Amino acid sequence: MTNLTTLCYIEKDDQYLMLHRVSKKHDVNKDKWIGVGGHFEVDESPEECLLREVKEETGLTLTSYRFRGLVTFISDQWQTEYMCLYTADGFTGTMTECDEGVLTWVDKNKLETLTLWEGDKIFLRLLAEEAPFFSLKLRYEGDILKEAVLDGKKL
Repeated sequence: MTNLTTLCYIEKDDQYLMLHRVSKKHDVNKDKWIGVGGHFEVDESPEECLLREVKEETGLTLTSYRFRGLVTFISDQWQTEYMCLYTADGFTGTMTECDEGVLTWVDKNKLETLTLWEGDKIFLRLLAEEAPFFSLKLRYEGDILKEAVLDGKKL
């Protein structure tokens, strides 16, 4: 059993659509701000998972998106997760409420003021720098980032 997920940062007017995870009682991301996405269902491709999860969490249908990187999360408290990271700059539909938290458009230059995972700050910077497709490995002990490896090289 592998733990495969997608995460997407939807862009509009130099902002990202961020999800403040405050709704679920037992949530590894409790009180953190993240993009939208979730777990693969059986036989889904990354793109199918991305489109379904974005639709479920936001009500939006993506029309333009890019696969930006693969992020490997290792933790002493949960199973290793492999996350397909996307950005999207085109969508249709009307935004709906999300049962996992509060959706908010946040200025990209204000992301650092939010409660983010330390590793998320690394890949958000890579996205901002228009880095080519990357592989980022993040190792956590509890909430503390202990190691970050970008394309096989320690940061």
